Amino acid sequence: MTYSDSTKKSNVLIIIPAYNEGENIKNIVEELKNGYPQYDYVVVNDGSSDNTSRILMENGYNHVTCPINLGIGGAIQTGYQYAKEKGYDVAVQLDGDGQHDPAYIGDIVQPILDGEADYVIGSRFVNKEGFQSSVTRRIGIRFLSGLITVLCLTKIKDVTSGFRAVNKFFINVFAVSYPIDYPEPEAIMDAVMRRKRIIELPVIMRERETGTSSINLKRSVYYMIKVTLDIIVCRISYGIRR
Repeated sequence: MTYSDSTKKSNVLIIIPAYNEGENIKNIVEELKNGYPQYDYVVVNDGSSDNTSRILMENGYNHVTCPINLGIGGAIQTGYQYAKEKGYDVAVQLDGDGQHDPAYIGDIVQPILDGEADYVIGSRFVNKEGFQSSVTRRIGIRFLSGLITVLCLTKIKDVTSGFRAVNKFFINVFAVSYPIDYPEPEAIMDAVMRRKRIIELPVIMRERETGTSSINLKRSVYYMIKVTLDIIVCRISYGIRR
């Protein structure tokens, strides 16, 4: 890994995974720096093959560069490793495609700072406002939400939301182990089984303006099968350990 120089100024770190987000990353970082300077941030450049790396270096943005593409799970885990190494109390995941509005960071961080939650999910389905994703993806999300509800008796509406905040406990956990492919539902499952305090708060998400999502129809089918099996295995594993 290659680290840029940074000085810790806050107890809250914004983790921004970025793979080939050259068209978006400058706008995202500038919005954070200008509008929310009370938070520290780190961009995890996940082995991008476009001009993402050049943009980060030319503008002096705080970043970590992975030597190869690790995938979304590996990139986020790298961010948690950085948060643990620097001693942050709260970490927030913010996607590098611009869909997550940083105006809601304060809302999802505050319950953790107040000691009321360990894990906070920014959910687009609480108030059902803003970009709601495609019909096909919403069906898949409802299925995974129902599966977790059945297995754990805990209702989480937006199990695929990547907009989330966690406390130091989960920073330490995720720095050591984090799901690799499409990790959001699996990470929630892990948190539920640890019996930690998880809450969902309403956020309004934006639609991607530029770039292309990595999830096509073929990958969506793979995603549903893999995550379903992983969630079931995770539930069985925790049952055996107890």
